[in-house]
Amino acid sequence: MANLSTTYLGLNLKNPVVASASPITKKLDGFKKLEDAGASAVVMYSLFEEQITHESLALDHYLSRGTETFAEARSYFPDLDHYNIGPDAYLELLAKAKQTVSIPVIGSLNGVSAGGWLNYAKKMEQAGADALELNVYYISTDPSLTGAELEENYIDLVKSVRSQIQIPLAIKLNPNFTALPNLASRLAGAGAAGLVLFNRFIQPDLDIETLEVTPNLQLSTSSELRIPLRWTAILYGRVMADLALTGGVHTSQDVLKAMMAGAKVTMLASELLQNGIGRVAEILQGVESWMEEFEYTSIEQMQGSMSQRAVAEPAAFERANYMKALQSFDVRRIY
Repeated sequence: MANLSTTYLGLNLKNPVVASASPITKKLDGFKKLEDAGASAVVMYSLFEEQITHESLALDHYLSRGTETFAEARSYFPDLDHYNIGPDAYLELLAKAKQTVSIPVIGSLNGVSAGGWLNYAKKMEQAGADALELNVYYISTDPSLTGAELEENYIDLVKSVRSQIQIPLAIKLNPNFTALPNLASRLAGAGAAGLVLFNRFIQPDLDIETLEVTPNLQLSTSSELRIPLRWTAILYGRVMADLALTGGVHTSQDVLKAMMAGAKVTMLASELLQNGIGRVAEILQGVESWMEEFEYTSIEQMQGSMSQRAVAEPAAFERANYMKALQSFDVRRIY
């Protein structure tokens, strides 16, 4: 029987399938169902900076920037009294989850500033979190804010959280950085033991009849796997941090590709929201069957085997692959 075990953030996991932050973990029953289905760890849904600062109305500078000019911008933020359970209830649920399941539970903090909300990292640790995922969900719209300044904000956030806790810390990134390998390396140096690739920004739509901006959630598909797959393969062996691949993980083949690219774990939510928690067991069965068919004895054996450092044509992950891909398309099909 193939050995599916792996390690992530110093945690020994029975397999590389981790449930990422989603509404599934808003109730205690969700944790137990995920464990029973075979998930090796669970990332709790995120505790947002806005939730923590809401009671004092001390929203951070980044969040309030521009609202003096566009008063309606404040309406973009949900009614936080009904948006999610508050920070105290979050910590209580975390503590109960740790008492209920035997798999690791990873807390999640979502924010952009270096405010007092970061103290909740320590409170999550005290509540029993095995690790913490820092989810920096920030889209720069200020023309005066440079890329270097934005990257420095990320570094400062990691340093601030790292100073609060002893448990392992991972940071969830987005792919929209000019020099992602450099930033990844600096984040690892600042104390991030893991990098989660990638955050999926919720994209707004326009209602042309009501003339309103209407943010809505679109669940991922396997076609989105290619971006995190590419960067996982590039960063593997170059950055001193564990890599978690998320965004587009829906099948056993997706998990296998992620492992070969160099990921320690895959994280999935959309597939579970679409097709049920039982998909975890089905995906794991598919991974194990494939490994036995192709005579892989362990997940560790395949990790990084198709990273940029390991493949015969490393340029396939870079610009050289662009021309090759274009040449592979048969233009005669459109005439």
